Amino acid sequence: MAGSPAFKVYDAQGVYQAATKRPEEAGAVVSLLGRGSTIRYQHGKTVWEEGKDGWAGESYDQVAELVWARVCGR
Repeated sequence: MAGSPAFKVYDAQGVYQAATKRPEEAGAVVSLLGRGSTIRYQHGKTVWEEGKDGWAGESYDQVAELVWARVCGR
């Protein structure tokens, strides 16, 4: 049985919108939701904020790189 997706996406008002297994997919969702939307790891630590950390739509790979660095504590 597969586990729950680790990456949770919230809109700028803090409302839970989506869950994904890969940060690239979460990046696609925050790019649609716009400035202030966030990717959180397991509903906890914010690992990306759209507009503050950059614009996810410019590079989902760059989103993933930063998210993994923050998840792993780098």
